[in-house]
Amino acid sequence: MNKSIKNIDKIINGIKNANLPQRDFVKMMETFHDPFKVLICCILSLRTNDLTTYPCSLRMLELGTKPEDFLNIDAETLANAIYPVGFYKNKAQQILDISRELVEKYDSKVPDSIEELVKFKGVGRKTANLVLAKGFGIPAICVDVHVHRISNRLGWVKTKTPEETEMALRKLLPKKYWLDINTILVTFGQNLCRPTKPMCAKCPIGEYCRSFMP
Repeated sequence: MNKSIKNIDKIINGIKNANLPQRDFVKMMETFHDPFKVLICCILSLRTNDLTTYPCSLRMLELGTKPEDFLNIDAETLANAIYPVGFYKNKAQQILDISRELVEKYDSKVPDSIEELVKFKGVGRKTANLVLAKGFGIPAICVDVHVHRISNRLGWVKTKTPEETEMALRKLLPKKYWLDINTILVTFGQNLCRPTKPMCAKCPIGEYCRSFMP
């Protein structure tokens, strides 16, 4: 067993104790505890920077916060509200379609299983896991680009895709961390463990990282 795996508790606590600043979008998602809000805001965030997603999410939530609120909103109005998130026209239609499907087939309630969530068009495991964790408080590991990258850099996993990373972390990571691991590693990745030019000299867990470059 490598050093990073043996010291998972120290690594996670080291990142948390660094008190790195969270972006506004991350903070907002932490406060929701509402599966529908988590779902539609996560859809906006796909392939879009958090700095762009945050104000767009606020404008969308002014239009509605429940599935039925979106039944009488046209695609152009919603698209204008969420511009300039990536693929904003497609995402607007996707949110309207999901809202209608929730009202007509699920009594306006977001399902609480990955199997049901991924049936919605455009909803993958990343989004489904985030809805379970942040919307329902159900232990689930949401793997985005930050979680995938950092888990591999640390040496926790050796995977090629986010889905492979999720399955590997399910076997490796203590369940007590599942709800918060995405927020912890996203904040770490946005501040220090960046995709390019990671700030290893300032890293609070460098001694446990196989990729550490002083």
